[in-house]
Amino acid sequence: MLKRTAIIIFLLMGILLPFVAAGEEINDLKSRITKKNNQIAEIEREITGYLNEIERTEKEANTLGNQIKRISATVSKLSGDIRLTRRRIEAAELALEKLGEEIGDKEDATEVLKRALAELIRNFNETQSKTLLEILLAYPTFSSFFSDLEYIENLGAGIDLKLSDLREVKKTLTTEKKEKGRQKKRLIYLREELADRKVIEEGARRQKKILLSVTKNKETQYKKLLSERLAKKDALEAEIRKIEEELRITIDPDSLPKTGSGVLAWPLDKVKITQYFGNTRFSTRNPQIYNGKGHNGIDLRASFGTPIKTALAGKVSAIGNTDKTCYKVSYGKWILIDHGNNLSTLYSHLSFIKVASGASVKKGETIGYSGNTGYTTGPHLHFAVFATQGVRISTIRSKICGTLMRLPVAPYSAYLNPLSYL
Repeated sequence: MLKRTAIIIFLLMGILLPFVAAGEEINDLKSRITKKNNQIAEIEREITGYLNEIERTEKEANTLGNQIKRISATVSKLSGDIRLTRRRIEAAELALEKLGEEIGDKEDATEVLKRALAELIRNFNETQSKTLLEILLAYPTFSSFFSDLEYIENLGAGIDLKLSDLREVKKTLTTEKKEKGRQKKRLIYLREELADRKVIEEGARRQKKILLSVTKNKETQYKKLLSERLAKKDALEAEIRKIEEELRITIDPDSLPKTGSGVLAWPLDKVKITQYFGNTRFSTRNPQIYNGKGHNGIDLRASFGTPIKTALAGKVSAIGNTDKTCYKVSYGKWILIDHGNNLSTLYSHLSFIKVASGASVKKGETIGYSGNTGYTTGPHLHFAVFATQGVRISTIRSKICGTLMRLPVAPYSAYLNPLSYL
């Protein structure tokens, strides 16, 4: 009787349930994760300071001195992005280690609970294997018989309790394993992002060297450079518009997704439109740039190195970089994606392209990072939407640049207002 009572107390008091308490190692990992998160917050505040400096210089006169300050602040911001990504990687690695410890505890707890449950069931089965007459004859008094009945009831209650505990531990274990899978994917993404950001930062440093080399650090040379680029840009736009006007394609409205359906997602996490589609104030004031047709997409504010995401799943039709053949006068680095629903989207002025031509992409996948390649007055994303049947990749011989240029062209009827589908 004493032995049986000890078994009940041992199993029901939770001595075999160590999974509830976190070990010292887990607590240490939590402390280290908190420290990393504090470091991340500190770097984020530092980056915000650089962004404010960049925004301030953008509002000032466009002089060589201010442009150099802007690029220097951009490089500092990009260096901050690299340090931030490194800290996020370290935090993710610690989170994975912590999850590993917690999963190990839960797996140990599961085994302990299984053994406890097996012991309870074995004891319960022993009490159930005898007939009522055998049980009665085995007890000298009715009092001891009823005590054993209470013991049997406790065994049944213990089995129910252990089953409940086992289900709860398994549920938590499943959740933690799923979270570990998500953290592994995040870690892979962050490591890829770190490599990307190193390339982006180097590109910004190279831009600064090129600017200083071309202008010889003289304001007059800088003004001349800006004037020449604007003239080339206007002339190149006129060349492209002439080619596009020769394209004769009738777009069937019924072949396009319904407007207002929100079929496309924004390509940025934070959205601020700096120029709309069509006859905007800027395009009206600069008819020579748009040949009177208006702005063919929308411009979105995006600081140098902001992740650019796909508006919808699809296939990369082509990628390109007009700066290779005509520096700073067109789209710069661009990506065109066919979404399979007669919509194609264009992302241009990028600092870095992550995808290859022909690649399949998912909705919301990072395909590149914003920048100021091509003709820009500052880092931003030019986002355009085409009727797929009307857009094509063309290699044109530019008289202005004296080179061959590869970029998307389309009749104006194939340009669609992105806001109709976002």
